[in-house]
Amino acid sequence: MLELTKEQNMLVKMVRSFSQREIAPRAEELDRTGAFPAEIVQKMAELGLLGLNVPREFGGAGLGEVDKVLAVTEVAQACSSTAELFAVQLLVNGIIAAHGTREQKQRYLGMTCRQGKLGAFALTEPGAGSDAGGLQTTAVEDGDSYVLNGSKCFISNLGPQEGDYAIVIAVTDRAKKTHGGMTAFLVDRDTPGFQVGKLEDKMGIRSAAVSELILEDCRVGKEQILGKVGRGFQIAMSGLDSGRIGIAAQACGEAQAALDAAVSYAKQRLQFGRPISAQQGIQWYLAEMATKLEAAKLLTIKAAALRDRGEPSGMNASMAKFFAGETANEVAAKALQIHGGYGYMKDYAIERIYRDARILTIYEGTSEVQKIVIAKELLK
Repeated sequence: MLELTKEQNMLVKMVRSFSQREIAPRAEELDRTGAFPAEIVQKMAELGLLGLNVPREFGGAGLGEVDKVLAVTEVAQACSSTAELFAVQLLVNGIIAAHGTREQKQRYLGMTCRQGKLGAFALTEPGAGSDAGGLQTTAVEDGDSYVLNGSKCFISNLGPQEGDYAIVIAVTDRAKKTHGGMTAFLVDRDTPGFQVGKLEDKMGIRSAAVSELILEDCRVGKEQILGKVGRGFQIAMSGLDSGRIGIAAQACGEAQAALDAAVSYAKQRLQFGRPISAQQGIQWYLAEMATKLEAAKLLTIKAAALRDRGEPSGMNASMAKFFAGETANEVAAKALQIHGGYGYMKDYAIERIYRDARILTIYEGTSEVQKIVIAKELLK
């Protein structure tokens, strides 16, 4: 499990080369302007990255969860915003590949692979974040269609021009509440009643589009149902397991970038006539950072490998997301501390990495939610 195959090593080399050549040089500019990296997305599509986990018959590379982890980690070392939109697209791909009809796969996965079209996963609502069972968005059956009404918030890969379709989770049977009462729908952006609301102005991952989604009498045909009626909650939770592994990979990449920056700075920064890397306190910081990062990587790879083998991975996905997210924040904080006052200035990348890392313990389930999931599995 710990040894990469020849093909995986080639994947890492390819994604690292692309990320350092095409993404890293623009990371500071993207953070400063908040502009969506449209050109980078198109280049990722041309390289086959957006279809990394799409089955070959639908135009993708047909790779698995471990491969996804390796790719997302490399992109995150270059730019957290780009890694976030990448991880979300792979999450959307995985859900459609697992639950879509052949026609849905051909259309939605095909447009992502061929044209770089992005999809969003619309679960979170203003009153339903950690409590996914509290959704208020409804889908009412009307002949051969369903009419959707409600609002979603903090939806990634959705902006003024960004996002071509969304997986929307809506309540179809209030009496059944969580289990059996929700259904997933594939909704195109140009569907009447599909409105993109406020584009969020964020602390970090500033060039990753995150917006409100408002659904007003949004009519979709029954052929747009993803999976089966009443299976929406299960589809969402299964997708989140994969999504959490993706965020853990993102956390590992960001932590690696922070560690690399700290090591480089510590070797160059002179105080009291010698590099600060000669100070035992700095050495211990670096040793702790590197050790925790290695543990985070191993937890993430294990969760991905379990999912690739079709084995239960929910608890391991939560462990990986929890530990990697917390580790990225700790490593980024210590890296900034090593930089001293300079780390607080935007002249150094660590200031951006520090802000970007903060979301990692919040989205795709907070650290507190991950601990609830882990404990529940332990206490079965």
